[in-house]
Amino acid sequence: MIYVICRGLLRMIYAVVFPLKIIGKDNVPKEGGVLLCANHISNLDPMTVGIKLDRQVKYMAKAELFEVPVLGWLVRQLGAFPVKRGGVSKDSIKTALNTLRGGHVMGIFPEGTRNSDTGIAKKGAASFALRSGAAVIPAAIVGSYKPFRRITVIYGAPVDLSAFEGAGSESFEAVTDLIMSRIYEMARTGKPTAN
Repeated sequence: MIYVICRGLLRMIYAVVFPLKIIGKDNVPKEGGVLLCANHISNLDPMTVGIKLDRQVKYMAKAELFEVPVLGWLVRQLGAFPVKRGGVSKDSIKTALNTLRGGHVMGIFPEGTRNSDTGIAKKGAASFALRSGAAVIPAAIVGSYKPFRRITVIYGAPVDLSAFEGAGSESFEAVTDLIMSRIYEMARTGKPTAN
């Protein structure tokens, strides 16, 4: 309920400040586990990627956020779960996999961020993709977060990872490169990728 209310408020704010154009929304499955993989250009990206979807998108968030009174409660209500600084714990990995296997949508940024270990981000995205059985949907955020400028979010068709079935950690880099190539292609062309 809190998620729905916050999403509604954010949609109104975005409609004025950062008008969104959504392309390929139908590529996001209406049910079942979904790993939503997007490029990362701003701290606002988690909201931007999920705000127009009808399904709740869950994310890993810094453990420190959960220790702040009220904010910690709100972040948890919005579907986030904690990850410790400096690495992803076994508990975080288990929670992520259970989230996906439980038929939920989880967002991740495989290229990492300016403040995180890119290797951990890449390894996590590929590992979740191969181990969860969830549909892997690439998403490209195009534009800049300047007030009253349009931002476009493009959702591509599920990435076919059948060639990596049964593969181990040695395939993580190749899997991440494939996912990121789809994201960059959409950012370049402005069109959803096909399967």
